[in-house]
Amino acid sequence: MKKIIIDPGHGGNDPGATYKSYEEKNFNLSIALKVREYLLKNYEVDIVMTRLSDLTVSLEQRTQLANSEDADFFLSIHNNAAGGTGFESYIFNGTVPPVTKTHQNIIHDKILDAVEAKYGVNDRGKKRANFHVLRETKMSALLLEVLFVDNPEDIKLLTDPEFIQDVSIAIGEGVKKAFDLPSKSSPGILYKVIAGSFKNRSNAENRVQYLGTHNIDSIIVPITISGEQYYRVQAGAYSIKDNAHQQVQKLKSIGITDAFILTDGEAPSPPPSTPEERFTIQGDIHLNPCQLNEFVKTINPKAPDLGGYYREYGKVYGIRADVAYAQAIHETDYFRFTGIVDEKQNNFAGIGATGPDNPGASFATVEEGVHAHIQHLYAYASTAPIPNGYPKVDPRFDLVSRGSATTWTQLNGKWAVPGNNYGQSIISIFRRNINHALEQIDVQQAELQDLLNEF
Repeated sequence: MKKIIIDPGHGGNDPGATYKSYEEKNFNLSIALKVREYLLKNYEVDIVMTRLSDLTVSLEQRTQLANSEDADFFLSIHNNAAGGTGFESYIFNGTVPPVTKTHQNIIHDKILDAVEAKYGVNDRGKKRANFHVLRETKMSALLLEVLFVDNPEDIKLLTDPEFIQDVSIAIGEGVKKAFDLPSKSSPGILYKVIAGSFKNRSNAENRVQYLGTHNIDSIIVPITISGEQYYRVQAGAYSIKDNAHQQVQKLKSIGITDAFILTDGEAPSPPPSTPEERFTIQGDIHLNPCQLNEFVKTINPKAPDLGGYYREYGKVYGIRADVAYAQAIHETDYFRFTGIVDEKQNNFAGIGATGPDNPGASFATVEEGVHAHIQHLYAYASTAPIPNGYPKVDPRFDLVSRGSATTWTQLNGKWAVPGNNYGQSIISIFRRNINHALEQIDVQQAELQDLLNEF
């Protein structure tokens, strides 16, 4: 079995390249862990990490570990800085094992195949340098520079979970190809490619139609999980796992980022286990505009009265507008706009905002801003077209993988990065709004009772 050393650059008291609040070490670790996960899940390989968390590890410790492990390959993952954009790779500029150049060519090309056309990543070339980790390792060694942390356009990609997933898989596939790693497969196993799973059959049918426009055949497979009916869209079944992976990559190239492989006979994944995880973005609206406006003004008396617009557009799109209002509160700090988005932008959901140099979209009116927020949620929660008679006002509508987040907690890592508890935070604000509304009802009932007592 091949042994691969994966080296996330920098770490601990060495942040690497920095730009505003961004630190290279964090991007390095995120990509490296995803590469490790992908390789271990899909191929017969032994992976050793130079660090698994935010630890300080010297260059000497990294190369000594690799040499002591008698590894077959050393892969160091970094980001670039100091002006520029794009991807490049390095091998040692001295004497290297003959296979090193071959490994560089294969892995470099595999990464560019995945990100050059889809994301417009610039190919800076296959290079050579006198880096310590390349010079002092006894095995074939490669260092990757994945984009520039001080380039605003590159930062947009480095903070995009879809890009990080795509580049990590591409690195993994490059390593697999370079070392001809055997797949984790057993005789008789069938690998089914699932292009979405839905509780609403019409959403599954919409997904089938969408796949058909890209010449991908698919079928709907009803399945019951813990007593609830789901509709899986299956886009192929393969006896060779690599073929299934190729189909998944094809699906991702047309925007189906939630595609996955299900092994024949594998127990179906259980549905979300907590009420928060099951709480859908689409659904009924329970709080009225007055209850929304009154709640936010307990914190910010100068907050605009947007409850009516949220309820209006929530009904049009079938979105829980009262929860969307809680999301707007979370994004704008109770409409005080203390973050990077300015009040004049009418951007209540932080659409497109990635940092101080990119505060995101602007909308002509508060109504258009609310409409764009609800429409952006609709893009995540549904695969259906925009309702008739309503324009596309969300500038990022077509960039969303349609139907990829049907619950609020599934927005974690999608709407906000890393956003581990993003959906939970929204639901928490919504709960507080409900409790406030209930308290007001009790006060009103008491006041009416006092009025009756006067007669």
